[in-house]
Amino acid sequence: MKERKPYPTDLTDKQWRFIEPLLAKRDGRGRKPHHTRRELLNAVLYLNRTGCQWRMLPHDFPAWEAVYAFWRRLVERDGLAQINDVLRTEIRLQEEREGEPSVVIVDSQSVQTAEKRGRLGLILTNAVRDVNDKSR
Repeated sequence: MKERKPYPTDLTDKQWRFIEPLLAKRDGRGRKPHHTRRELLNAVLYLNRTGCQWRMLPHDFPAWEAVYAFWRRLVERDGLAQINDVLRTEIRLQEEREGEPSVVIVDSQSVQTAEKRGRLGLILTNAVRDVNDKSR
């Protein structure tokens, strides 16, 4: 693929040196890939930032099918979570904190939102209230 003008979402060389070892290496089977893992990851980062559809990926990135296949492999192998874990630990160590968090804070608003029952729950709650009101 020819050289292209970088997007703001592209990885810097320093970021790539850090992330490259975290991506699964080719196992040697099959044909040689047409696109570099860096270009595929840059396309995934572009999609994530812009929210565009797979098929609307700009033409200077690899074909959307190749980017999607790369992303699916990352998801199936839990690669994104592994990258996130390593980056989180590295950032915490740079801030002179322990690598792993020791406390979790749960926002009460988040807990209330998770407990909402939706329309069916509202209908059932009203039905129970009606039965209780009639039994008095």
